[in-house]
Amino acid sequence: MGIRRIITGLDIGTTKICAMIAEVNSEDKLDIIGIGLSPSHGLRKGIVVDIDKTSNAIKQAVEKAERMAGRQIDSAFVGIAGSHISSLNSHGVVAVSGEEKEIKPSDIQRVMEAAKIIPLSAEEEIIHVLAREFIVDGCPGIKDPLGMSGVRLEVETHIVTGSTTSIQNLVKSVLRAGLDVDDIVLEPLASSESVLTEDEKELGVALVDVGGGTTDLIVFQEGSITYTSVLPVGGNHVSNDIAVGLRTPIAEAEKIKIMAGSATTKNIGDDEYIEVVSASRKKKNKIPRKALCEVIEPRMQEIFNLVKRELDEVGPRDLTPAGVVLTGGASLLEGAEELASEVIGLPVRLGEPDYVNGLTDVIDNPVYVKKGKQVPKAIFSTAVGLVEYGLKYDQPSRDNNRGEIVSDFFGKLKNWFNDFF
Repeated sequence: MGIRRIITGLDIGTTKICAMIAEVNSEDKLDIIGIGLSPSHGLRKGIVVDIDKTSNAIKQAVEKAERMAGRQIDSAFVGIAGSHISSLNSHGVVAVSGEEKEIKPSDIQRVMEAAKIIPLSAEEEIIHVLAREFIVDGCPGIKDPLGMSGVRLEVETHIVTGSTTSIQNLVKSVLRAGLDVDDIVLEPLASSESVLTEDEKELGVALVDVGGGTTDLIVFQEGSITYTSVLPVGGNHVSNDIAVGLRTPIAEAEKIKIMAGSATTKNIGDDEYIEVVSASRKKKNKIPRKALCEVIEPRMQEIFNLVKRELDEVGPRDLTPAGVVLTGGASLLEGAEELASEVIGLPVRLGEPDYVNGLTDVIDNPVYVKKGKQVPKAIFSTAVGLVEYGLKYDQPSRDNNRGEIVSDFFGKLKNWFNDFF
């Protein structure tokens, strides 16, 4: 039996870092064999602000995953987010080459390169060029034009860009942790691989990933990405509000949020009370649970209002009839789905990666059970999506026509780091 291929995803978030190791089985499916979690230090709102702290946190997560998997890894697909991320739609057009006028991989590559000709500042780099649809001789709606006949090939693309400095600092943190980078992947794009169905993407759906430092949004219409955005607000802001409002340390505020928090006060009884540790940690105060939720609700409303404003930029609500899929750590707050639906005005469901072999078995491990509660699968959405992305777009025999062309920025970065070190 040959050695099975290993794919690793590295979700570098503001609150936590998750390393996930997956094995490709004989059916070309993924088996999760290792997960490592560590507190995230050195990031603010998804951006690396301390390389040493970030690399040490990555090492801790990777070592835990390697121990569980019984395998060592040397590279990973790395997620990227942060307020420096921006996006736009672009159009490319070329003439089909050759006497037979049959569209070849080289023609697809050329039209994708043509779409990448956009105005960029010296501080920006292209992360993804995502094909939305191809147009052959004026005929739109083509997903794969390879082998078709025509004289004029066009493409509509969605381009994601980021700060060169932020990308370099992220890559440098991973390299210092002893790993190579297989690819840099936009985190909401990765999450969409694990929690959205193909039917939802075709019908029209918005994915909202509420993380610790940022809230990521990605919109699909007719099976293709039409809009992405990263909002600089997330679950950490809720914890900070609790710490200030209830006069308790931030670490205690995070625990209270997880154990007793609710995004809405509607279903909270007047007879429910919780204990809150004082800022001095010398005494505990008993307060109504409703008082806690009255602190949480305004911030969650703000987050969902910002999402609503972004969706208004996309277009009418009937463009996303499948509604909103909510994922990420802060989405697990009681009442979050109900509040999101009220504010955004669309049906909302909680998105969890539940179709990858081995994931449930791994997180049922006692290591991932705290105080009798199983760690929810929603916090692994991005990590699972990264290994799914790796399986989908990093096939050993892949050709140039893969529906998504990643820019050459990583090649430049790799050369830069090789020269530097």
